[in-house]
Amino acid sequence: MGMKSQTSDTELSVKHSLGNVSLRTWLAVTVTVLLGGWPSVCTDLSGSRPNIVLLMADDLGIADIGCYGNTTIRTPNIDRLAADGVRLTQHIAAASVCTPSRAAFLTGRYPLRSGMVSSDGLRVFQWTAVSGGLPTTEMTFAEILKNESYATGLIGKWHLGLNCDSSDDHCHHPHNHGFDHFYGMPFTMMADCLHWEMSEKRAGMERKLTACVQALAFAALTLAAGKLTRLLSVCWAPAIWSAAAALLLWMASHFMGVLVVHADCFLMRNHSITEQPMHFQRTTSLLLREVSSFVKRNRQGPFLLFVTFLHVHPPLITTESFLGTSLHGLYGDNVQEMDWMVGRILDTLDTEGLTNRTLVYFTSDHGASLEAQLGKNQYGGWNGIYTGGKGMGGWEGGIRVPGIVRWPGVLPAGRVIQEPTSLMDIFPTVVQLGGGQVPQDRVIDGRDLLPLLLGTAQHSEHEFLMHYCERFLHAVRWHQKDRGAVWKVHYMSPRLREGRASACQGQVVCPCSGDDVVRHDPPLLFDLSRDPSESHALTPDTEPLFYQVMERVEQAVGRHRRTLTPVPLQLDGLGNIWKPWLQPCCGSFPHCWCDREDDSQ
Repeated sequence: MGMKSQTSDTELSVKHSLGNVSLRTWLAVTVTVLLGGWPSVCTDLSGSRPNIVLLMADDLGIADIGCYGNTTIRTPNIDRLAADGVRLTQHIAAASVCTPSRAAFLTGRYPLRSGMVSSDGLRVFQWTAVSGGLPTTEMTFAEILKNESYATGLIGKWHLGLNCDSSDDHCHHPHNHGFDHFYGMPFTMMADCLHWEMSEKRAGMERKLTACVQALAFAALTLAAGKLTRLLSVCWAPAIWSAAAALLLWMASHFMGVLVVHADCFLMRNHSITEQPMHFQRTTSLLLREVSSFVKRNRQGPFLLFVTFLHVHPPLITTESFLGTSLHGLYGDNVQEMDWMVGRILDTLDTEGLTNRTLVYFTSDHGASLEAQLGKNQYGGWNGIYTGGKGMGGWEGGIRVPGIVRWPGVLPAGRVIQEPTSLMDIFPTVVQLGGGQVPQDRVIDGRDLLPLLLGTAQHSEHEFLMHYCERFLHAVRWHQKDRGAVWKVHYMSPRLREGRASACQGQVVCPCSGDDVVRHDPPLLFDLSRDPSESHALTPDTEPLFYQVMERVEQAVGRHRRTLTPVPLQLDGLGNIWKPWLQPCCGSFPHCWCDREDDSQ
């Protein structure tokens, strides 16, 4: 797309671990360091707990915003957030697609631990009306903060399941995971919501139905001809039933687009459907109105608000005022509108006098999609110098995302951290900031970011990070702190047909296993501190430490696997197929149509 990345990957080299300590201890340490190190930074952290606003984009590439090196898409509000706060340059998603990444973000755990992965290629929930979802046995940061008297809200995309046994049991609803208030899509924005030229599932189902129609019609004609010519000794019933089935499937194929839109593209407020299907030109204003309303209702605090943008996922719904405003077509327009939304949210905090009492975090759930293109039009983003994109579990382009944290008067403005960090780190960070306790009855893979953000720790607590694709371990990152190196070992990777920047053409996302995945023997080795784009694989001839690195990483993988407990995979089999009795409907199924937004406030 003709844009440049300026991301640096130089690593610090002094090992310093601060372990798990109480919030009170952190406050004391923080005050001491701030008094000696940053006289311009507020030193009183002992007042009220901060409000917390978490902003997550959908499918945004790390190089799509100005503060990460983009010079041609205008993102002044996100850039301002970074200038006033701390920017993380090696911030890593736990998965390269949305459902498992978001599950890991909320729980601080690799999605394999909660069963929020698949083994059969269906890597995200395919419908609203599936029975799989984030298990209620999992603990989210929202649940913990709710117990600490935080008002909790989620506005935007959910995509972590909804129902189990009936269309309104809402067993996987955000309310059951600690959010007092929910407004948004229980599913996800997708190209099929607009019957767009691109399609995630509609076009494929139409092709399958058309093939079935043709087969049944051929069978009906064959049976009828055989009956009429007396070449076949059959009754008329098989021919009639085959013809009837062909007609029904033809009708289903003809109306598939409408059915998908009504089944998945709707808005809910808490447990009630407010708009089915959605009127997309007003969706942005509705979401912003809901954010403003939540903040104003809870301005006395403390509150936790998780805003999960529908931007910048296809079909790139963009209001008229932003169409044609960027140099990069519809995708650039959509990014710039999202940036404007970020600005509106920051303005709301400022208007309510909450800016200095609120920690704001911005990220993306994973890297940009390289396969989102049609002809010469690119509808996905840009991952800069990093290899790969959305759907690739190991390559940096699929998992390295923006990470920006602002807390005026507490976090030093303009600080840049090049240490490996994870989206899973938000769990222990916000839990401890809110006065809660990180659960001790399960493995938490995230690490508290506060020491790193404040500068009281020089290094991330992560020594190893595992990079999964579905349930398959594709790569491992080792932060060798004493040498200032970040090693990356690839065990498997998708077969890229035209070089690493071309991704898996002809597919929605790259596969995690099967014939289109290469198993590397020996594994590929990269030194990200010298080669962040993973362009030059190291060998025993070019890297003296090759075998030592491989051995150390293998030992870490073995320790990690011993911490895993088998759990049901929520995205496999029957848990991830459409079930009509689970379909949310604001009328009598299949008449799912309503518009209650005018009287919902």
